[in-house]
Amino acid sequence: MTDVLRRGRASLAFSFFTQGATFALLVTRIPAIQDRYGVSDALLPVFLAAVPILAGVGSVTTEQLVKRIRPSLLLRWSQPVVMLALLGAGSGGVMAELAVALGVFGLAVGALDASMNMLGVSLQRTYGRSIMLSFHAAYSLGGILGASLAWVGAHWHLALWVSYLPVVAVLLPAALVGSRWYVDGDPAPVEDGAASGDGGAGGVVFKLLLPLCLVMTFAYIGDSTVSNWSAKYLKDVLGSSEQLATVPYNVYMVTTLVGRTIGDFGVRRFGAVPVVRLGALVAAAGFAVVATAPGAWVGMAGFTLLGLGLCVLVPQTFAAAGRLFPGASDAAIARLNVFNYVGFLVGSPLVGALGDAWSYRGAMSVPMVLVLVTLVYARSFATRSDRYGGGHERPRTADVGRGSNGL
Repeated sequence: MTDVLRRGRASLAFSFFTQGATFALLVTRIPAIQDRYGVSDALLPVFLAAVPILAGVGSVTTEQLVKRIRPSLLLRWSQPVVMLALLGAGSGGVMAELAVALGVFGLAVGALDASMNMLGVSLQRTYGRSIMLSFHAAYSLGGILGASLAWVGAHWHLALWVSYLPVVAVLLPAALVGSRWYVDGDPAPVEDGAASGDGGAGGVVFKLLLPLCLVMTFAYIGDSTVSNWSAKYLKDVLGSSEQLATVPYNVYMVTTLVGRTIGDFGVRRFGAVPVVRLGALVAAAGFAVVATAPGAWVGMAGFTLLGLGLCVLVPQTFAAAGRLFPGASDAAIARLNVFNYVGFLVGSPLVGALGDAWSYRGAMSVPMVLVLVTLVYARSFATRSDRYGGGHERPRTADVGRGSNGL
């Protein structure tokens, strides 16, 4: 494997890491942001919903932009904008400034998420083996770092901009330097008959992409359930202390990192379909344990299973979209990425509404069922010509596409 590819893989992994840290710093300090700007409880959901909605707009816009601009260039400049918007959200003094900062953050993060995964899928195609989970493992590692730094800031009662500035000052220039080595891949050649069957020759057939869109939505409903409700569930339903209630999300992030770190080896050895099926079953088992847990420690075990199960679904869904539409993978990934934000928007209100109207134990069964639906669509993850592992690994190609140096 050439040095160009190694540098491209390392620089892209650092971009995923940086975005994980940046996003964690925002979402884990929402109460502090609310206090700083005097955002009421009634108005807060409007601000929180605006970010994923605008991110969806940014992702759709990226689909059009990559027809003229390389994904590496979009990633190079959208990542600094996201970090500066984070700093802006922590530095303003009036609500209008917060609205502008979050609006810019949302639009830029949609472009960033889409272009990051475009480059990841194209690099995986060039490598000829599964590496997509390793990028998302870097994101999880960044998330753990960001959440830890946010805890330090909250513990020491630091102003938001004081917490954010050192992180931005270190990661922003490092990301810009690393962006010199991003590698843009060329569209994969379309096999005979593929054009008529899957739209790979020049377009995306949404009907064929829809199963992956549903899996992406269900995965993020599960993820947002953990991030938004794990602490409340452990404290109010399972009777834990307030201190212990903060642990499940950290455990979830750590097990997500572990699962993604080893997940590529499983895909290479057994293929994407068995790994996705196992992930869905483990995640569903995690929700079942959480819903029936008699106490806090059993509930913690359930959240541990959730991290190990859900962690494989999103990276493999992006990878499957790239394989399904080899001649239009960038467009497919941009459209698929929108359903990341759909799941994020739907998950938290859905569980909250069911918990209030019914019970929070019962509410946990809904994401469990949705994750199990992934089993119905597992065949959409079949690798076709890109067979990983078990003697079917595709030969590595020497054509590394277009490097982004000099852009």
